[in-house]
Amino acid sequence: MRLRAAAVHVLTATGAAFALLALIAAARGEWQSMFAWLGVALVVDSIDGPLARRVGVTAVLPRWSGERLDLIVDFLTYVTVPAFALTQADLLPAPFRLAAGLAIVLSSLFHMADLESKTGEGYFVGFPAIWNVVCLYLFALAPPPLVSLSIVALFVVLTFVPILSVHPFRVTAWRPFIWLVTALWGLGAIGAVANPFPSPLWVKLLLAITAVCLAAVGARQSWRNAWGAR
Repeated sequence: MRLRAAAVHVLTATGAAFALLALIAAARGEWQSMFAWLGVALVVDSIDGPLARRVGVTAVLPRWSGERLDLIVDFLTYVTVPAFALTQADLLPAPFRLAAGLAIVLSSLFHMADLESKTGEGYFVGFPAIWNVVCLYLFALAPPPLVSLSIVALFVVLTFVPILSVHPFRVTAWRPFIWLVTALWGLGAIGAVANPFPSPLWVKLLLAITAVCLAAVGARQSWRNAWGAR
């Protein structure tokens, strides 16, 4: 049991290694490789939680906090690497790239330190600092630099706004729909990484449609919570 629990912790920790490989790729301007490593880290982040609960790592290895380990790795893969990429790529106006990167890392720290960042139904409260996803969209869609900067600024602000965002594996309401949309999003993300940026039209459409669908689920729940709808 201890070996299995330790193996799960090691699996979680590999996310930091993938973050370093992604950072090296970003420093070289190898954007497809960067997103490929971030994708591998995302897969690890998707499976380590269920595995940890299955083997009972908290009870078996109480000294080592899997939650803390996961949070550190998430900050590297979801925030630090994408923020660095946006300071290096030609997606934002050059005078604002560093400021945007700093805004991303600072706002994300407050989200990850928020003890009320999730609801009992599995929704995130505010924008959940998934800057790897935002970064992928900016590379795939390649909007004008000022539009990209506006998008970054919007999500920084939304970090502190109590809107609800969908966690694809923890929200139980609409679960079949959410899983289907998430699978389609994964297909679009693979298509984005497998092709040069900006992405082909089918990838852009798939990423846009799935984003609207997931955002609509969160917006619906936000409306219900705000107005007490049943």
